[in-house]
Amino acid sequence: MAKKKCFLSFHYKLDSWRVQQVKQMGAIDEQPLLSSNKWEDVKKGGDDGIRRWIDDNMKDKDCLVVLVGEKTAGRRWVNYEIKKAWGKGMGILAIHIHNLENSSGEQAKKGGNPFAGLTVDGVAVEGKVYDPPYSVGKDVYNHIAANIEDWVKVAIDVRK
Repeated sequence: MAKKKCFLSFHYKLDSWRVQQVKQMGAIDEQPLLSSNKWEDVKKGGDDGIRRWIDDNMKDKDCLVVLVGEKTAGRRWVNYEIKKAWGKGMGILAIHIHNLENSSGEQAKKGGNPFAGLTVDGVAVEGKVYDPPYSVGKDVYNHIAANIEDWVKVAIDVRK
C-alpha cells in the first residue's frame, strides 16, 4: 500500500522537535518541514506569503494531520489549515504529541481539541482526535508509529 500524502499542522516553535519524531516514523508521506531560517523567509511574505506556502504544500494531499502540542489548538494558521483541508474534502485527524519529548527530554501539558468550535460554511468540522494512552515518550512514539497509517486511512475513508 502506498503511503498516504499528508499535510502536517502544528505549532512550529514549540513542537517542531516532536513533529520530527513523527516524520521519522516514515509511515506517511508529508510536506517537507522548514528550517527555522526558511520559516522566517516564508513569514517575511506576510499573511499572503504564509497562506501561499500552506496552499502550495497542501495541494495533492489526502489528509491533514494536526499534531497537537500544548498550545496548538486555536492558533490562527492551524485553524486556517484545518478549515482549508475540510473545505477541500480531505481526511482530517489530530494526534496528541505532548508526551513525546523535546530536544531537552521534556514533555508538555496536554493541549485542547483543535477542531472544537470550528465551522466551514456553517458545518462543524469533525475529526477524530487520538490521545496515545501512555505517559512515557518511547511508548507514545511506538503507539503512534504502530497506528498512524490506519488512522490516516480511516480519516480519508470517512470523507469519501
